[in-house]
Amino acid sequence: MAFFDSQANSSQQNDDQTDKNVQQIPVLQIIPNRFQPRKQFSEASISDLADTIAAHGLLQPIILREYQRDHYEIIAGERRFRAVQSLGWANVSAIVKQMTDQESAEMAVIENLQREDLNPIDEANAYQKLLDVTQVTQGQLAQRLGKSQSYIANQLRLLKLPETAQRAIANGEITARHGRTLLRLDSITQAIVLKQILTEHLTVSQTDHLIAELNDGSAKATQNSKKSVKQVKSTTDLKQIATKIKRSLKKIATDQAKVTYQETHSANQYTITINVSVDQPNSKEEN
Repeated sequence: MAFFDSQANSSQQNDDQTDKNVQQIPVLQIIPNRFQPRKQFSEASISDLADTIAAHGLLQPIILREYQRDHYEIIAGERRFRAVQSLGWANVSAIVKQMTDQESAEMAVIENLQREDLNPIDEANAYQKLLDVTQVTQGQLAQRLGKSQSYIANQLRLLKLPETAQRAIANGEITARHGRTLLRLDSITQAIVLKQILTEHLTVSQTDHLIAELNDGSAKATQNSKKSVKQVKSTTDLKQIATKIKRSLKKIATDQAKVTYQETHSANQYTITINVSVDQPNSKEEN
């Protein structure tokens, strides 16, 4: 929580102090932040920014940290860095700060969360990275960021979606609400429904209705399957009883008593017809 606490207690530097801290750092000695939550950068946006920088210069320096001698990692300003790279600049204006790995990760994530164009998947990744590096609970993170815990939890749930669904959300093809609705399905059905959402441009309400129908059908199929299993079990029990009866009949059979039986069975009925015949002994009249 060190970074959160230091942010709360720190004051903004004045322009004179900032100017004193600005250095010219070789572009080739700079790498992106390893904890950068943003996975996608619009090429058009970077190109527009590059045009602005080419015309007016870099008005705001990027923020770096020296992670090893003469090697720097971006803390804030990766879009500006990419724009400068595209212009072929050898050096870039930067402020170098002393930070630990945890502080670097936290600042990079928070800097991105403050941007309005962060898509829901990148936002969810940002929350997850903050949870990983700070080891705080969702409730504590929500309090620090001024969000509700349910909001944080709902965003994090999006990371349970398959890559195709996450990509569709990140690209704006479906909404985060579509994504959370898909979580009610298994992975195979998710792929099928996602394709239907994209091809038929289903609304969240239509998607919710479709999934409700699918889940209802699945529940009925499961119920029928359980009945079938129960029926098979019942038939198996009847066969076991019949086997015991036939064994008993063999025991009572003698030379004088012949026992025969006939059996028929259906799905839920087993019938054994028993015939017992006894030979009458030959009697002789005594004179």
